[in-house]
Amino acid sequence: MLLATDLDGTFLGGDPQDRLSLYQTITAHPDIQLAYVTGRSLEAVLPLLADPTLPQPDYIIADVGASLYHGETLLPIQPLQQHIETRWPGETVIAEAWRRIPSWSARMCRRHAAAPISARRNRPPTRP
Repeated sequence: MLLATDLDGTFLGGDPQDRLSLYQTITAHPDIQLAYVTGRSLEAVLPLLADPTLPQPDYIIADVGASLYHGETLLPIQPLQQHIETRWPGETVIAEAWRRIPSWSARMCRRHAAAPISARRNRPPTRP
């Protein structure tokens, strides 16, 4: 069985006792594969992996579905990740759209140029 769940307000939300019961059930059943599905970047998910009460995910789907990782190694899931990168124009199209909006252009392009998603994927993450 695969349980794919959002994090914020879903897997991390609700009553603390109910959450703990769910986490213990998942951990007690190794036949349940767990996927964290989130709008967060992988870097924003990493602190959760250090929480001993949370079950460790088999997969992490991050960046609103644009990045797919193995939960244990934190490496991209290939060939799926390459397929996404090949078909999705990503930052290039977004940056061009921002450039057409004068009041936002300089501010947004500078902000996102520091760490585009493709650059983050090319360096291996480290667990906390």
